[in-house]
Amino acid sequence: MTAGGQVSRYLALFALLFGAVAAKADPLPSWNETETKASIIEFVESVTDSEADTFVPQEDRVAVFDNDGTLWAEKPVYFQFMFAMDRLKAMAKDDPSVLSSDVLKAAAEGDMGAVAQSGEKGLLEIIATTHSNLPVDAFQAEAGDWLTTATHPETGMLYTEMIYQPMLELLRYLRDEGFTTYIVSGGGVHFIRAFSEDAYNIPANQVVGTTGKSHYEVVDGEPVVMKDPGIAFIDDKEGKPVAIDAHIGKRPIFAGGNSDGDFQMLEWTTAGEGPRMAVIVHHTDAEREWAYDRESHVGRLERGLDEAGERDWLLIDMARDWERVWPRNP
Repeated sequence: MTAGGQVSRYLALFALLFGAVAAKADPLPSWNETETKASIIEFVESVTDSEADTFVPQEDRVAVFDNDGTLWAEKPVYFQFMFAMDRLKAMAKDDPSVLSSDVLKAAAEGDMGAVAQSGEKGLLEIIATTHSNLPVDAFQAEAGDWLTTATHPETGMLYTEMIYQPMLELLRYLRDEGFTTYIVSGGGVHFIRAFSEDAYNIPANQVVGTTGKSHYEVVDGEPVVMKDPGIAFIDDKEGKPVAIDAHIGKRPIFAGGNSDGDFQMLEWTTAGEGPRMAVIVHHTDAEREWAYDRESHVGRLERGLDEAGERDWLLIDMARDWERVWPRNP
């Protein structure tokens, strides 16, 4: 055999070996080898095997995920609210008259107890004050800038460092297998769009969320969409299937959530014909993250916990199923 022939043979052998290794590569390396991981892989393989009765065409492989508590953390309060508090402080520094009520004054002072006592009305007032009267582009730029510097009050990590590594791998695995991945969140759509592509590789047009009121106008010769006070649509509970139908136009075959606010989305997803999967991130890891479910004021999980078994929904036990939690830390 000539030298050139030997080189070609070695290259061919290398290609075969590399292909075999790649085929066996673990798609979910930060997941422990539990039944949970095996079930997810089994489902994905079943809907992507063109020879199987369970095969689902690529155009119908739609996967939807909640954001807070599912793709990133949500304690002690939703991160968007932390942004609102910081923005309110900055606004008050420039114009103290913006603090026109007791709840706004408490929020600017960081008095979470007083803010909590104000209830939903107080929270909506804070959001209305900090999320309106500016163009969408300007709002998203501010949110994006905040996320590059703001740190979590307990962990000291950037909020964008508190994304769950196992869920990043799941998103990537699904996309590699022909799924289109969407965020369907109770959080504000413009806030999430400020970071979704950098954080999750999910573009802005694949983000569905709670929507505030807005209007179109021309400001100094520049046409803009302005954010107004008030909520136009709340993308939570029964709102999630409605929003998926309106924005995506297809019933998903895979849905992921973590709280009872996601119940109807998981219910609607798994009620369709053919193979379907719903997963719930159950926060059981007080050492590496937080442990909470039924009594939590954020991310409460009660009905989903009680009915997951009878509905064949997969409970992801964070402490048991995840080898690591954060991208940079165990």
